Amino acid sequence: MRSVSGRLFLVGTPIGNLGDLTERARETLADADLVAAEDTRRTGKLLVHLGIEARMVSLFEGNERERTERLLEDLRGGARVALVSDAGMPSVSDPGFRLVRACAAEGIDVTVVPGPSAVTAALAVSGLPTDRWVFEGFLPRRAGERRARLRELAAEPRTVVLFESPRRLVATLREVLEELGDREVAVARELTKLHEGVLRGRVSEVLDALGDTEPKGEVVVVLEGAEPAAAPLEELVAEARALVDEGMRKRDAATVVAGRRGGSANAIYEALVKPG
Repeated sequence: MRSVSGRLFLVGTPIGNLGDLTERARETLADADLVAAEDTRRTGKLLVHLGIEARMVSLFEGNERERTERLLEDLRGGARVALVSDAGMPSVSDPGFRLVRACAAEGIDVTVVPGPSAVTAALAVSGLPTDRWVFEGFLPRRAGERRARLRELAAEPRTVVLFESPRRLVATLREVLEELGDREVAVARELTKLHEGVLRGRVSEVLDALGDTEPKGEVVVVLEGAEPAAAPLEELVAEARALVDEGMRKRDAATVVAGRRGGSANAIYEALVKPG
């Protein structure tokens, strides 16, 4: 794999509060030969705020394929290219994936300059389990496709993080209620901004709180994962019976197994005391 002198920098930018930009990100943007931005107008305002003059080109969903090849030419020539999205980390539900993959294929160095992320910020503040989670990005815009995607998530045990348009939030939550049930949910909006807020509760409770109003600003939805399916009763009873053989009371054994594996403690206990 041939060596080249150019380097691509993936630079995380603030999701709202400009004070969240890291010093390393500022230095990287200042030293870049070229800044590839999802929206050059928005990034231009950020650069003006930082007092940085930089050559910019656009890289958004509509021109990503064509622009990737042109940026590769700059990188092959030794340019230091900084890639930014409108907010958060580029290539995470934002343009940049194709460029990163192309750089990796050619042996062009790719360096990440981490920064704010709406995904992890919403997850952290949600109050829902964070040990295992999955990011779904934006759900489909069409109702039928959106419901189909939700049904695919019905058995997902991990916490689910997704983006949604403020205009579709209430409709999506109603579909979540119908397809997945009344789970715990956190709706985070305007994270790190002046009017930051988080609505937590059951889906039905959050819908009541929202009413028919359309929240303003960026929205991230964090959804409780599915309850794990209980093992067959026969398997649970056998496990409880083993505890009884070790000296545990039947009622306690049933409670322990139900808490550990799911299922009904009463059903396990009744099976334990049933004659024969």
